[in-house]
Amino acid sequence: MYLKVLVAPGARKESVEERAPKKGSVGEPSLLISVREPAAGNRANDRVRELIALRFGVPTARVRILTGHHSRAKMISITD
Repeated sequence: MYLKVLVAPGARKESVEERAPKKGSVGEPSLLISVREPAAGNRANDRVRELIALRFGVPTARVRILTGHHSRAKMISITD
């Protein structure tokens, strides 16, 4: 499964919100994830992987960041 994710690092409160596709566009819903960890030292990316694993009930090792390692917009892969 592939997910489009937009990350807000350094937030006061952690949250995972599902966002519907824009009107007129075709595609899967995306997630807006707020994490407390800063982007420095890859800490925010690690926490994003943990939160996605918790939401979908899979081990963290099955969640990979495919694109966007240094960006707020990411493409995530969850393997079965």
